[in-house]
Amino acid sequence: MASPVFVLGGAQSDFSINASRQQQTLFDMMGTTVRQALASAKLDPSDVQVAHVGNFAAELFCGQGLLGGFFAAIDPAFAGLPTSRHEAACASSSIAALAAASEIEAGRYDLACIVGIEMMRNVPGDVATQHLGTAAWAGREFQDAKYVWPRAFSDLGDEYDRRYGLKYRHLARIAEINYENGRRNPNAHTRRWTFDQKSFTENDEANPVIEGRIRRQDCGQVSDGAAVVFFASEAFAQRYAKRTGKKLDDIPTLRGWGHRTSPMHSAEKLAASRGQRYVYPHVRGTIEDAFKRAGIADVDQLDGIETHDCFSVTEYMAIDHFGITEPGEAWKAVEAGDIERNGRVPINPSGGLIGAGHPVGATGARMLLDAYKQVTGTAGDYQVEGAKTFATLNIGGAATTTVSFIVGRA
Repeated sequence: MASPVFVLGGAQSDFSINASRQQQTLFDMMGTTVRQALASAKLDPSDVQVAHVGNFAAELFCGQGLLGGFFAAIDPAFAGLPTSRHEAACASSSIAALAAASEIEAGRYDLACIVGIEMMRNVPGDVATQHLGTAAWAGREFQDAKYVWPRAFSDLGDEYDRRYGLKYRHLARIAEINYENGRRNPNAHTRRWTFDQKSFTENDEANPVIEGRIRRQDCGQVSDGAAVVFFASEAFAQRYAKRTGKKLDDIPTLRGWGHRTSPMHSAEKLAASRGQRYVYPHVRGTIEDAFKRAGIADVDQLDGIETHDCFSVTEYMAIDHFGITEPGEAWKAVEAGDIERNGRVPINPSGGLIGAGHPVGATGARMLLDAYKQVTGTAGDYQVEGAKTFATLNIGGAATTTVSFIVGRA
């Protein structure tokens, strides 16, 4: 990193809440979460100098654009601040965080607020499916699919099966771990859900097929929610440390980042990678970029990962792309328990998108917030003991936009 970017914490909403049923608007959810984040981080509204909002499809779900204007209306101190809104499907608030980090590095501002937000449960399921499908190439792919994203990532599973072989029990165990982790998270969408012994099998009643090889328990949740995290310059962090009685070394920094974009068409990118080491070479490259910037040699220097498990097969892909196993051998990490909360490299102790929930525009910011919680020992019942370095991997579309961050402290 060119100059240190400090992470001061934040807050997230309860992802289990159906906002519209509780008469909450998009603005209500944003305002409440920002105020909670300020209180949690022990910041005053007047400390904030710039805001970046990540959101995918508020125009479609809520008929609302220009969300930076919402931020300016939350508190009188925010009126007149520079704000912007960023869209990259499920990676929207990771792109917002990249923009905020670059401004801190450049010395333009000393404290940036990153807000990720999405409301998706206010429309019927088939309408939500259509809206979410706009992150695929309209008119060029998945036109025969009822559910675009289960189909897209079923195709990813098919590619793994073609190259290496893939057994459903390994995908099911990934999903089961994430639901187990979600039960420990007081903000998780599924924390009160219950399952039986057939729920994570190929039983068509207990775990019905959605598209292709994707079954119900393999799917991330359609959630409403917001997440907020703050980035600060070193000068602000020094003042903040004195104000809060902390040591500067106790405040995490953004140690590294990676960001790459692939061509949009899913089948074409899978075909282009055949014969290469990784199914998604650009995802591996994103992770390698983050490692290099953070001065990390390999995955064993991480204490855990918050990764994009929009479907269980997406996490299966992340396991080998992070280098936990060789390509095509993610099943070994699943069987060995390496990815469990007390394993070699815990993945999604929060529950991830499957267990914790997936308000699309909020996911990247939520991952950063959970990484902050882990390295500061404030994750509560889902804390990874002794964690000091955590990674995130956030993808938008069919791994079209890919962002990875490394958050750590001394």
